[in-house]
Amino acid sequence: MKDYLVKATAYHGKVRAYAISSTGMVKEAQERHDTWATASAALGRTMTITTMMGAMMKGDDTLTVKIEGGGPIGAIIVDGNASGETRGYVKNPHVDFELNKNGKLDVARAVGNEGTLSITKDVGLKDFFTGEVPIISGEISEDFTYYFANSEQIPSAVAAGVLVNPDHSILAAGGFIVQVMPGAEEDMITRLEEQIQSFPAISSLIREGKTPQQILETLFGEEEVKVLETLPVEFRCKCSRERLERAIAGLGNEEIQQMIDEDHGAEATCHFCNQIYHFSEKELEALKQ
Repeated sequence: MKDYLVKATAYHGKVRAYAISSTGMVKEAQERHDTWATASAALGRTMTITTMMGAMMKGDDTLTVKIEGGGPIGAIIVDGNASGETRGYVKNPHVDFELNKNGKLDVARAVGNEGTLSITKDVGLKDFFTGEVPIISGEISEDFTYYFANSEQIPSAVAAGVLVNPDHSILAAGGFIVQVMPGAEEDMITRLEEQIQSFPAISSLIREGKTPQQILETLFGEEEVKVLETLPVEFRCKCSRERLERAIAGLGNEEIQQMIDEDHGAEATCHFCNQIYHFSEKELEALKQ
């Protein structure tokens, strides 16, 4: 199943919902950065949720998520946009632990819980919108739930999961975001909370072959879900050789000449996708102005 997400409503428009299959996206991130199992789960959950948040935006809007919890994984940085394109990395990809007491990857231990989750949105205005909340658990999904409630004042339930094979490759990844709209009745909210609390692990449903739409139908009931849109999603980086050429040219002739004299060339690596770009002495010379 190719990665994609669905935007939907339920309970006659009183609930807004997003669900995603992100296995391929997380798999590419794992392969590009050689993340170990626990690091893969942390990065994969963040990328999955960021992609759904990007789907809440419009046009050329973008967002950047930064999680710094003080744990051994270091910072998690993820970019997303309204077109379903996401890229991300962790500072320390080689982090893995034994399973926690619940028999699951110990993401909270890797991320830490003494720090912040910050989200910066570029919606095409002169000023960026930035929301920041303290990390409450380090489990990622709970921290985003807290962010929505406190920074955006939207009651939400956020779930994201990543299953990792013994060789650190990605088996399945996916998630959902459910948001209650103003005017929803208390009994409906209570019923929804009970459904979410008893819901199976999202990554297990993806592994079984459930589509994003089927996940929402399992949660709400088939007749309750109204799909508004489907959107393909993928790992995609904005880096390019041309961008780096412009950046090097902007350093000025003196610094470019220093690269030629001392290093006989230059090498640059993109943090987000780990792509390596090489520049020969001749290519550097051509960038001087």
